[in-house]
Amino acid sequence: MALTAPIGIALNPHPTAANTVDDLLDRARFVQRAGIDRVWFAQRFDFDSLSVAAAVGAAVPGLHIGTSVVPINPRHPLVVASQAQTAHAASHRRFTLGLGLGARALEEPAFGVPTDRPIRRLREYLTVLRSVLTTGTVDFTGETLTAAPPLPAAVAGGDGPDIVVAAMGPQALAVSGELADGIVPFLAGPRALAGDIVPRVEKAARAAGRPRPRVIAGVPVVVTADPGRARAEAAERMSFYDAIPSYRSVLEREGVATAAELAVIGTEAEVEAQLRRYVDAGATELLITQTDLGGDEDERATWRFLGALGGITG
Repeated sequence: MALTAPIGIALNPHPTAANTVDDLLDRARFVQRAGIDRVWFAQRFDFDSLSVAAAVGAAVPGLHIGTSVVPINPRHPLVVASQAQTAHAASHRRFTLGLGLGARALEEPAFGVPTDRPIRRLREYLTVLRSVLTTGTVDFTGETLTAAPPLPAAVAGGDGPDIVVAAMGPQALAVSGELADGIVPFLAGPRALAGDIVPRVEKAARAAGRPRPRVIAGVPVVVTADPGRARAEAAERMSFYDAIPSYRSVLEREGVATAAELAVIGTEAEVEAQLRRYVDAGATELLITQTDLGGDEDERATWRFLGALGGITG
């Protein structure tokens, strides 16, 4: 039987916004009116994505809210658990916590903390989160962290949000399949998804006796009549990913030389056809990113088209 993969939008504030939170609220309301029922917020060095998720979840009823993604360094899982439960309660149980291992080149200079042993830290981080989010407490001492709150850590109405991980490497996929509810791979094209990423995470989930994981594929998309402009912008803005080892590895598995090659840019029909390839490759949801590559007018047109589309049937 055919299944439909829901579509969500990654929202960032407009560069000219006078107030970041007000602008993100306006954007969330716009995409909801366009027919999109889920939005995602990335954690950067400016606004706090978990706080924004809670604000949007409370102010825009009916939207599914997620973070894509919150790096686990240098945030302690007890702090993230309290923020995640708050966002889940504020959105009336429509929140998904997206986590990432982070990028050493950015985090070590910025925070002055080591980022070694990422897989061990991910395993322990997920273990702590799973306990707090399902039982309201935890007593854990591991190799990379300790979590033993002296008081209850539960938030009424906020228990049990899904946890997804920006996992693409073999070890991260194994841990995520075992301990998380899904993955949110970005710049993993259809070939990498079908040939490697989806089979690995599903195998790990089966071995752990867990349900089939969510596979939320992050895809840069622009519907435009001027693809040259959007592709030039993609080449400039997405070159950052070409030098990060985890992204370099998944690009090689896809058989492309640069991240910008995975941007889906073109007419409505061309975009829909390319998105269907992701669903056919095993994506259960689509997270549409970088819709601003073609400018404000193309971004709004992209949102309207995706809202009218509703989802991709595979």
